[in-house]
Amino acid sequence: MTPEDLIASVDQEACIARLKDMVQHKSYSETEGERALAAHMADILREIGLDAELQPVEGERVNAIGRLKGTANGKSILFNGHLDTNPVTTGWTVDPWGGVVDNEFIYGIGVSNMKAGDAAYLCAVETILKAGLRPKGDVILSFVVGELQGGIGTVRMLEQGVTADYFVNSEPTDIAAMTLHAGAFSFQIDLTGSTRHLSKREQACDALAAAAALVPRINNLTFTGAKTDDHRKVNRGHVGVLRAGLGDGFEEWRPPQVADRAKILGTCRYAPSQTVESVMDDMRILLRALELEYPGLKWTVGSYDQRKGKPQMPPFEVARDATIVQAVNKAYETVRGAPQPTGPIAPSCFYGTDAAHLAAAGIEGVVCGPGGEFNTMPDERVRLTQFIDCVKVYILTIAEICGLEDA
Repeated sequence: MTPEDLIASVDQEACIARLKDMVQHKSYSETEGERALAAHMADILREIGLDAELQPVEGERVNAIGRLKGTANGKSILFNGHLDTNPVTTGWTVDPWGGVVDNEFIYGIGVSNMKAGDAAYLCAVETILKAGLRPKGDVILSFVVGELQGGIGTVRMLEQGVTADYFVNSEPTDIAAMTLHAGAFSFQIDLTGSTRHLSKREQACDALAAAAALVPRINNLTFTGAKTDDHRKVNRGHVGVLRAGLGDGFEEWRPPQVADRAKILGTCRYAPSQTVESVMDDMRILLRALELEYPGLKWTVGSYDQRKGKPQMPPFEVARDATIVQAVNKAYETVRGAPQPTGPIAPSCFYGTDAAHLAAAGIEGVVCGPGGEFNTMPDERVRLTQFIDCVKVYILTIAEICGLEDA
């Protein structure tokens, strides 16, 4: 069977049904529904002919891991995606767990982030098996939990010995090949000034005004130490919380007084050639300059761990000419008849992914998955054509990396 015949054999209705089934499971992080979906995926993996296990993760959570054993000594490939989803927000016009399908889209919470990616590699393997073919190298399908808690599911999977020659992480990139994404950490800045009544505010050190001046400077900051233009492209600072008032309790009932306390919470995205500490040094430079503008201002800055006991997302990078990148590029061009967008693809390059943990474990990989255009928003959705194209890209990638032969 030629590669063209193989991707032409994709059963589109069956693939959409697989994805719809996954969307209909409410799998919020650290809930029974998350565990139930992992168990459901393990059942499906066994049903289609893979060896499957439920792998323990702390907190009564489990990953679903499936392995299709290769027939010869081909290279192995690991597909990686998470089952946990963000919560539903206001503004939805369709049932978030209905798996609603129209002529253009499939809708649902987590369908873009990232059940469409999960379903795409499941359907790719299912298509290969239905065609009477087997890979020469192992194909591992991992459906992990806890990506939204820093990738705890993938970290535990790696600790328990799951590995491969190559990986594809299926986070949403609108099936571009993302070869670089930022690392992430959160920070807290505390500012202390001195209060006066507004009648004597010239004598005060206004912590609120200093914080207001600082916010756009952080948001516009490009960090030092980036080795390449691509590395600079994934730099971004952002302030998400600003609170100011009187005293350590940020009292609000006396607005005629100048605020003497302010707190800023934010996050930074940085490249592999930079570090958390180098980024913090860049913010310290801003804060020292702020001192000169607001005499008497005192400040502290430190990392702000929002996920106690959970891993942080480091940066990820793979060479554009790496074997796995070239395999995915070739598959994409066969399916779509055009070169695949490749590199630090925005906005995905500002997200954290489990690709960083996999690469840190010594596996060469790339991030490429369906969805992204309508990610993490009301009526989250994925284009059906993009989802099916991704199934085909994954089939051809498996063929290129592992090799296929008659069962």
